[in-house]
Amino acid sequence: MPSAGAPFRVLFVCTGNICRSPLAERVARAFLDAALVEDANTLRLSSAGTRAVVGAGMHRDSAPVLAALGGSGSGFVARQLTDEIAADADLTLALTREHRRAVLQQAPRALARTFTLLEAADLASLVPDGPALLPGAPLPDRWRALVKQMAIARARRPNDGRRDDVPDPLGQSAAFHEEVGQIIADGVVRLFGRFADLAPAPGGRRGPVEESLGLHLSRR
Repeated sequence: MPSAGAPFRVLFVCTGNICRSPLAERVARAFLDAALVEDANTLRLSSAGTRAVVGAGMHRDSAPVLAALGGSGSGFVARQLTDEIAADADLTLALTREHRRAVLQQAPRALARTFTLLEAADLASLVPDGPALLPGAPLPDRWRALVKQMAIARARRPNDGRRDDVPDPLGQSAAFHEEVGQIIADGVVRLFGRFADLAPAPGGRRGPVEESLGLHLSRR
């Protein structure tokens, strides 16, 4: 168990760790830096691949999509998912159900903390404010409480797994990479907008950024 107030760790997982998961990681970073301002450093983001192209940078067709969405691929290096990485996250966001299964094979005890990105975005919207989200607690602890409630909310979400998968753009057209980027950005905004809502107002949330990816953030 992390100590009270310890930074909240999010892991994104896809196959090669060069297209979908790094794009999600860096889009989320741009969004959270704008939404949380000085609280942003309490949320740590990383990514890994189930069959990673270890040591590679972002794919040449994903990098411009990321830039258009306000994120930066600078310094990114792909890495392989390991048991330790899988077990260490407070929240793991897989890009497909297959990736989620791969994570749970390596970290079975992480079931309540492992979702697909689009599943998590839906579930976060089902969690109401209230005592279960620990008002007044350090922000990372409030996020951990939200994840627990998201796991409970699984029983209230219609089971149509096909909509939980973000398609693989590898080998597809630049236009398809853009389409995938928009799917990922939508999931990121819906999920982490809910995270940002738990930040205290004096913490400096800098205006409504839920619709800003690909618009305002790219003009910072």
